[in-house]
Amino acid sequence: MDNLTHTAVGLFLSRAGLNRWTPRATAILLLAANAPDIDIVAASRGSLNYLHYHRHLSHSLLAMPAMAILPVLLVRWAGRQPVRWAGAIAAAFLAVASHLLLDWTNSYGIRPWLPFSAQWVQLDLNNVVDLWIWAVFLLALIGPFLGRLITSEISSGTVQPLSHGRGSAIFALIFVLLYDCGRGVLNARAVAALGSRVYQGVAPSRVAAIPSAANPLRWRGLVETPDFYAVADLDLEAGFDPLRAAILHKPDPGPALEAARRSSTFQEFLRFSQYPLWRVLPAPDLENGRLVEAFDLRFGTPQTPAFIVSALVDANLRVVRTSFHWGSVRPR
Repeated sequence: MDNLTHTAVGLFLSRAGLNRWTPRATAILLLAANAPDIDIVAASRGSLNYLHYHRHLSHSLLAMPAMAILPVLLVRWAGRQPVRWAGAIAAAFLAVASHLLLDWTNSYGIRPWLPFSAQWVQLDLNNVVDLWIWAVFLLALIGPFLGRLITSEISSGTVQPLSHGRGSAIFALIFVLLYDCGRGVLNARAVAALGSRVYQGVAPSRVAAIPSAANPLRWRGLVETPDFYAVADLDLEAGFDPLRAAILHKPDPGPALEAARRSSTFQEFLRFSQYPLWRVLPAPDLENGRLVEAFDLRFGTPQTPAFIVSALVDANLRVVRTSFHWGSVRPR
């Protein structure tokens, strides 16, 4: 999820009662709720390096204790005030766990078993930026202030100090839990609808339903068969017609494609990509050469992919140049 959502969850955990576990709990929880995203430093060495290390060890179960202890040490050192170590580390651990759980809910996923397994897991429940979660969180943030302001104006004509908003914080946290449970039910319905159809007379090998940012009833269906992908918008309220799906044929695995696949840039991308669509085109500036591209259908569209990996392959099947870059939409 986006860092505004992670930060709000850290604040709500504090207001819900974890601020009683230790002095300076709010600062600890705000940092801990964002701590796994320390991997952003990998971007300093390029986009491909960031792709490799984003949601890497810092988002694994093994690293959770370290991710929890670091914010506690930082707050203790910066604030130069004592903390209750057991309470502080326990609270920070819960905030780190909230980060991993939220990232698990979207299509990007996490790799919780690193370094023992690099398998990605994701629930496909929420967009990276979910407008419903933002709306409820905003209400939970400003609600206590407005309520206190109105009450103080009516009772005494003076504004009293801002309350901690414990009730609103608990409401926001419970909302996220129930909201994701509901989206899990809707995702299961979408996957069942996609998997129960045939596409150009072919049964799907696997399917996925990618959430939209605003409407929980609308999903983008990805259907894979041995020879093509079918991509279709799915509205659970209006029904689903597989004949309206866009058919994206997979290219034949020719020698240029295989040469590009063996390059380290493509190998890195394929470790991440779960629905890769390939394109093999004539190279515009290389005689008898080929431009090989791939992108992940979970993010963006063929016209506006979120990121693209490409290789320039010459007539002798030598990879002249490879690149990886973000497209018009960058997943997080």
